[in-house]
Amino acid sequence: MHRLLHKMDVLASAFLRSRRGGVMQLFAFALLPVMAASGLAVDGTRLFLVRDSVQRAVDAAGLAAGHTLLVDDMESDARSFFDANFTNIEDVATLTDFTMVTNADNSVIDVSATVSVDTTFMALFGFDEVTFTRTAQITRETRGMELALVMDNTGSMRSSGKMSAAITAAHNLIEAVFGSEDVNPNLWVSLVPYTATVNIGTQHTEWLTLQGQADVGVGGNYEPTSWIGCVNARSGGLDETDDTPDLAAFTPYLYADNVDNNWILTDAGGNITGFDLDERNIAQNNGRGPNLGCGPPITPLVASKTVLNTAIDAMQPWHRGGTAGNLGLVWGWRALSPSWRGFWEGTANATLPLDYEEPFMDKVVVVMTDGTNEFFDFTDHEPDDGEGPDGSDHTAYGRLGEFGFSSKNAGRAEIDARFSRTCEAMKAEGIIIYAITFGSTPTSSTQDMFRNCATKTSFFFHAPSNSELEDVFTTIGRQLSNLRISQ
Repeated sequence: MHRLLHKMDVLASAFLRSRRGGVMQLFAFALLPVMAASGLAVDGTRLFLVRDSVQRAVDAAGLAAGHTLLVDDMESDARSFFDANFTNIEDVATLTDFTMVTNADNSVIDVSATVSVDTTFMALFGFDEVTFTRTAQITRETRGMELALVMDNTGSMRSSGKMSAAITAAHNLIEAVFGSEDVNPNLWVSLVPYTATVNIGTQHTEWLTLQGQADVGVGGNYEPTSWIGCVNARSGGLDETDDTPDLAAFTPYLYADNVDNNWILTDAGGNITGFDLDERNIAQNNGRGPNLGCGPPITPLVASKTVLNTAIDAMQPWHRGGTAGNLGLVWGWRALSPSWRGFWEGTANATLPLDYEEPFMDKVVVVMTDGTNEFFDFTDHEPDDGEGPDGSDHTAYGRLGEFGFSSKNAGRAEIDARFSRTCEAMKAEGIIIYAITFGSTPTSSTQDMFRNCATKTSFFFHAPSNSELEDVFTTIGRQLSNLRISQ
């Protein structure tokens, strides 16, 4: 403005000294402020529009960075969104600087852009360009989270140190989401180990049918041993839902005595007399008894990192039965479903699980397998030494023939279909799913099934090796930690 006034002062002085063409000079002199005002109006309007566009681009960049899960991707995502919103003004404005910085815990993001704009009319008065900076600050909300880790504990995890790697991987994820604290505000995690069945814990006998309660109670049919908590799958499609046990009770998983699991000793009269606990200890992995293949119990939502790490360390591979990933997944859903509020004894907060639409809360499931869904065939013959579909091990669905199929491939296809339908039902409720296949056993179709199960393609991971599994869980843990402070 000072330069503009100086220009006008010079022109006015020249006009006052001139004695020729008074009328034209007077007109020209009067026209100067009109031209300046018009030029200022034209250029000013354009500058206003450009400033507004740049501010919107900066705001979009900040919000994009705020929603980015990986810290390393924040700046590139911010720049991409800025560029996408800046393209419509590139013909009149030039970006000279763009920066994005965060505070120490990445909860506050500052974005700035410096832009220069060429003038038109104002250039006549020495103003060739105007430079300005627009800024935005985004404060990311700390969100709450209910998280379920659905972990494969089947017998194949025994080989090549895979279970040890899975335990380390789970610890890595827990460390990433909890940080240095044992308890974080509004963060609860459940652990759901699965085999060919799932262990709900012996404290939940009220979830069983009346006959089931009689079978596992004092004086039941399996004394002197006891039921350790695994249940069969419910029929009629209820193995794919979060329906509670008051609507449809469960039956206890009890592996029948037969040639593939000969655990009952009989006297001469054929009566049950119990069994030698040293040789047929039902609590021992790879042993015998009615609980054969029943893994560790579910840990319901807890807020303590210490409790979770203890439960993770208790995981071990359990031979026999096969793999029922769909049951692990559906129990992961039940661990987070508000329909199950009040059912999970031991949950410190009686209000858990929270509603699906609880503000500033996310429900997340991480599901992992090292194989394919299948009915395992341990003996290569059916229990009565004949041939046929009943030759599979006992599972939460019974044996293969009891499941209604005559081949392992048909049984696998049905379990896969139930797995996929359960995924879709969970995602329809807003549950975020991360899916992981591990090792060399998962087929391409299994990997595709897990990829389709994940909420996003980028939420699917295949980890061919132990070290890669540990890295994957660390990556997911960091993403989940970042999600908790996304606005």
